[in-house]
Amino acid sequence: MPIGSYPRVRVQGDGRQVVSQAGSVLLVETVRKSGLDQAISAGLAPWRKPRAVHDPGKILLDLALAVAMGGDCLADIAMLRAEPAVFGHVASDPTVSRLIGTLASSGEKSLLAIRAARSQVRSRIWSLAGPHAPDQEGRVTIDLDGVLVIAHSDKEDAAPTWKKTYGHHPLMAFVDHGPGGTGEPVATLLRPGNAGSNTAADHITTTRQALAQLPKKYRRGRQTLIRTDSAGGTHDFLAWLTQRGKWLSYSVGMVITDAIHQHVLKVPASAWTPAVEADGEIRDRAWGAELTGNILDGWPTGMRLIVRKERPHPGAQLRLTDAEGTRLTCFATNTTSRPIAELELRHRLRARAEDRIRAARATGLRNLPLHHTAQNQVWLEIVQIALDLLAWMPMLALTGKARCWEPRRLRLRLFTAAGQLITTGRGRILRLAGHWPWTSHITAALERLAQLPSPD
Repeated sequence: MPIGSYPRVRVQGDGRQVVSQAGSVLLVETVRKSGLDQAISAGLAPWRKPRAVHDPGKILLDLALAVAMGGDCLADIAMLRAEPAVFGHVASDPTVSRLIGTLASSGEKSLLAIRAARSQVRSRIWSLAGPHAPDQEGRVTIDLDGVLVIAHSDKEDAAPTWKKTYGHHPLMAFVDHGPGGTGEPVATLLRPGNAGSNTAADHITTTRQALAQLPKKYRRGRQTLIRTDSAGGTHDFLAWLTQRGKWLSYSVGMVITDAIHQHVLKVPASAWTPAVEADGEIRDRAWGAELTGNILDGWPTGMRLIVRKERPHPGAQLRLTDAEGTRLTCFATNTTSRPIAELELRHRLRARAEDRIRAARATGLRNLPLHHTAQNQVWLEIVQIALDLLAWMPMLALTGKARCWEPRRLRLRLFTAAGQLITTGRGRILRLAGHWPWTSHITAALERLAQLPSPD
């Protein structure tokens, strides 16, 4: 007689004091310790109507928590509404929709209020994080990159994209936490699907928003590095960065033009420096060199142009701009005090921005759920708050490899943990499943959060 692969169980729907998504209490405690709830509520106080039952700040945070837990539309706030013992009183769907409409109709005013609250809390979080803050060797790195968001219906400003799809083309900025962490969003500019990848005005606007999110001490003295791919390699954007040269460093990808290609062919073999890996190991298939001379004519003063050549992997197809059987890439920087190999490695680590985009797609950026552009811009602020929480919680509470877990893994291992709510004379206790392999991660993280000082 065949035996099934899974055990048979009887299912009843009359369980009591059972909490779904019990591990998401980690996010709730992060909100509490960061003071994000107070900051958002204070920022959105002008939008609270007299005698209103629900605080606009609480509604917005509830939406962000739902997105952090895997939701991708306004209605997914129902996950929180079903667990009032953990998330408190949660607004109804019509109330949520009305708030989004109200904030959207306020335009830039409501967005600035939300961003100001996030910036205020970010300063506190980085202070609490201490050595785990995203301050790498006294410098903060901001990566700019575009994201294609597919639209499956006719939405405002949706348009054909350069990849022959249909939707929107936001430009995002992330703070890189380095190899010991993930990253957090600091700006998102919503654009139509046909927006250009190398539009300098959009890069400038996004960079301004990103800098406004940083603690003040990182906005001066070249303590902030701006990194982009070749979409940022325009005269106007580099000129804007150069005007702020006392404040900003940059490492910006450049397109391999015919002039650069011809210049590379003239570089002597002795001028090429072997590339290195993050652990210091020398790469035997890649080299870097600095281009000088008239190739820099018309570009900002003080700009260095560094080219990298690499032997492609077997079977890889070369491009017309490649040379002598090697693949060429190029970037510009205003950093003068570091060797070529170190600068080339620093720019190559920009690839971590692709990890941040993957996390954003898994956290509310798979699609824009609303019709009007102003509403979807509010949605992007909610997505950023969710991504902030998913970056801040590991930075403050997790250790080792768990600090680098991406959203999907955090949900599967931590947030979905089952729990039972026990009410005693001294309060309520959330008992997590003892057999769950990652329960110890949750309890240890909660202990670390408990040791942090509470906001004033």
